[in-house]
Amino acid sequence: MTLLSGASTAFAHDNGKGKGKDDNKKKEDKNITLNLHFKDEADMKWAAEYIIRLASKGVFNGYQDGTFKPSQKISRIETLVAAVRLMGLREQAESAAEMSTDLNFKDADQLKKKYPWAVGYVAVALENDLFGETEDSIQPDKPATRLWSATILVKALKLDSEAKAKSNTKLSFKDAKQIPAGSVGYVAVALEKGLITGYQDNTFRPSQQVTRAELAALLDRTDSQMPNNDAQAITGSLKAAASNGSIVVVKADKSEKALALDPNVFIFRDNKKAAVADLKAGDEVLVRTYQNKVIFIEVTKLAAVQPTASVDAGLLNSVTVNGQGKLATISIVKNVNGTVQAAIYNVDPNVVIAGDAAKLVAGQRIELTIENNAVKLIAIK
Repeated sequence: MTLLSGASTAFAHDNGKGKGKDDNKKKEDKNITLNLHFKDEADMKWAAEYIIRLASKGVFNGYQDGTFKPSQKISRIETLVAAVRLMGLREQAESAAEMSTDLNFKDADQLKKKYPWAVGYVAVALENDLFGETEDSIQPDKPATRLWSATILVKALKLDSEAKAKSNTKLSFKDAKQIPAGSVGYVAVALEKGLITGYQDNTFRPSQQVTRAELAALLDRTDSQMPNNDAQAITGSLKAAASNGSIVVVKADKSEKALALDPNVFIFRDNKKAAVADLKAGDEVLVRTYQNKVIFIEVTKLAAVQPTASVDAGLLNSVTVNGQGKLATISIVKNVNGTVQAAIYNVDPNVVIAGDAAKLVAGQRIELTIENNAVKLIAIK
């Protein structure tokens, strides 16, 4: 995805290292263009769904060259920007960037010179307690580590009190001593909430740098626990397969909403990228729109597979019953192009007999409705 706007153009193009341009403040630059199809989708692998879901919300950017660079290490300023956007505070942050904002950090002047568009994000992050009480500098270019990122996201969930209450938690990681005492509670909460996990060798690796793909996973797991999560998303089930470039979503209250599809809509179905033609009636979906068109569809639950039914007819040949005296199998004979053919079918325990059951004797003409290899209906002709 390329997310273009005054602030995010520098963020996307320069990976948070842009110098800022005069046109960053132009009103028309507030228009955003979303494209969820990355050139390096094949490199996303396990993180693809996290990345696309966040991109569709405008939380996490790609680059102007159409790539996402999932394996690239991420900086603190990029992480802060994504966290603020995840909290739904993007508009507030970008408005603050246009005002005279004083930041009481040692490196505030350097931030304003190098990342003028990010000043509002830092201000909003500070207002929302994403910085620690003893932090006196922003260090925007410093790599974001696993510990720092996990702490920021616990703070974004407003779980500071819970984290402080768990400050005496005994962490079982082999490298637990590398986690500062003041951060133990944040790690404990992050683990408890499923935001982050340890490694198979029972290490946490607090100082390990985070890649863009790894941050996407952290952000997405945090997003699922945000208050009013997906408040602007449309959820429900598809009334029918897509038709004429649109879908109809049946909401929980049974109301219906017709939605036009963007030509470049991104669809996840059955845990993989899918085409519009793959959508089925009854699929439960989460839909996001932009400029009145659907740009993202996630099928959260596949439509139930409809049983395949067939009909066969002929003369009753024989039946067998089970220990409960119910029909177990039924066989018929029929004439096909002058040749007598026989067919035997299993009978569903709840088979329905239409007509006079007393006539269910050899030689009687019957019609069988078969679903999933079992006779569901016997019609006596």
